[in-house]
Amino acid sequence: MSQMPQQAAVSKCPSCEEPLESGDRFCGACGYDLSAVPARPDESPTIALNGSVPAPSWAPDGVDWPTARDSDGSGRPAPVHAAAEVPGTDSGGSPLPPPPPVPPTAPATRFDLPDRPDRHDRPREPDEYPLQAPDPVPSGPVPAGSAAAGQPVAVKVCVACRAGRVDDDGYCENCGHAQPRERDHMEQESGPVAAVSDRGLRHHRNEDAFSVGCTALPDGAPASVAIVCDGVSSATRPDDASLAASRAAGASLLAALPRGTHPQQAMHDAIVAASHAVNALADEPATAREQAPHQNAPACTLVGAVVTAGLLVVGWVGDSRVYWVPVDRSTPPARLTEDDSWAAQMVAAGLMSEAEAYADERAHAITGWLGADAYELEPHTASFKPDRPGVVVVCTDGLWNYAESAEEMAEAVPLDAAARPLHGARVLVGHALDGGGHDNVTVALVPFPAPPQGAGSA
Repeated sequence: MSQMPQQAAVSKCPSCEEPLESGDRFCGACGYDLSAVPARPDESPTIALNGSVPAPSWAPDGVDWPTARDSDGSGRPAPVHAAAEVPGTDSGGSPLPPPPPVPPTAPATRFDLPDRPDRHDRPREPDEYPLQAPDPVPSGPVPAGSAAAGQPVAVKVCVACRAGRVDDDGYCENCGHAQPRERDHMEQESGPVAAVSDRGLRHHRNEDAFSVGCTALPDGAPASVAIVCDGVSSATRPDDASLAASRAAGASLLAALPRGTHPQQAMHDAIVAASHAVNALADEPATAREQAPHQNAPACTLVGAVVTAGLLVVGWVGDSRVYWVPVDRSTPPARLTEDDSWAAQMVAAGLMSEAEAYADERAHAITGWLGADAYELEPHTASFKPDRPGVVVVCTDGLWNYAESAEEMAEAVPLDAAARPLHGARVLVGHALDGGGHDNVTVALVPFPAPPQGAGSA
């Protein structure tokens, strides 16, 4: 569950070190703007995960990928470029088209109420919810006029007692057990890519969504795609936002890659397409707003990965993450994304250590999201050239809350995850549920390099 940011609280002015009162927005001594956060350092595009080894032998020939840069030596890559800033080429060797001009907007960082990192003053959610009512189950003949008119609908059997028939209202006629809703637990496997999403143990619905798929580049080389989205719980219809974003981004990637679009540009365009899809949800009829006129526009975060034979591209907006876990566990794993969050900005500003920032209750207040009320869309993308096989972990904070560091994530990933991604994704969701399952949990596993078409989980 992502959250919106609140005003940063610091004990001393970063400019003159004058003591501050709680809630101060400006320093009383020098007038320093306490909401200002230093900009991110200059970014750079492509990184070799071992910091020095050139592209592997399976990398496509004739493609002039950007030169790799060293990592920071601590298991995390150097900062990255937005795709529009990368002087890349498409698969045919032609320069990428320039991005459309972006109109000036207000600053992207947003701070709201000091007592809760939401965008409006809403009551605090309870720690636990009862199970939401199940989806109604149709029964009897199909209505006249449909393609299967006159044909009976298959009877659904209770998941609890395995004997009773599920009634039209979604409850078992034998034991009365409420059947799980469709999105409470979802699994999908597409060739070598797999994803699993679960409601968790504390939430009344699943507000995460994902999209996975496989395609081929113009030269026939395989490409794998995974998108994971996390609905912003303080917004209206977060489950609809995550579903719309994941579908739009996945469809955009699977359409662009076969046309020869550079994978990093394709990822950038996919995030923009997802943003448009979420923005469209805010255009609801006026009558729909009368019941809750002060609710926020639908919003979500997004993270994704594209894997080819020799390149790994990631993209994100928000605080969901991508991790790299090599098959050879004697080599170091890495986290490939940087959170758009209050905690990350405090660390970047030098105001708190990473341990202090992520221990703060405001750590998960996000500073970037997809939605009609986002100040500015800033898609982040990065490309990597791993020098060895591995598995790419694409996940929401419902998982990484229980395996935050790259080393912890690598320990949780099964040793055979690259060969059995669906099994590996199930294990990781179980790891989060065993840890408490306080949030929705979604994870997609993408083996690197992309195997030939037709390969899948064992």
